[in-house]
Amino acid sequence: MVSLNLNYKTNDVITSARLPIETRNKLISLSRIKKKTMSEIIVDSLEMYYKQEENEIDSFTLGLPYFGKYGSGEGNLSVTYKQRIKEKLCARQNSH
Repeated sequence: MVSLNLNYKTNDVITSARLPIETRNKLISLSRIKKKTMSEIIVDSLEMYYKQEENEIDSFTLGLPYFGKYGSGEGNLSVTYKQRIKEKLCARQNSH
């Protein structure tokens, strides 16, 4: 469950989230070591997560520059592939 409270003075939003005890304890320890508030650490962590997600590109997007780059110009190759294989095999047998 997440609850939101608007803080009108700083234009920030207060968000509550449930954390496992171990995660909360790590957050408290890191807060003390880094001398930062838990909110600062959470905000920094979320920003890093958002950047990582933005940088992940799916395989379709990665392949876009290559789609059709080496095409034969024949639009029926996926339909006639069995016939072409038979022709090549017959041609190979006849040449021996």
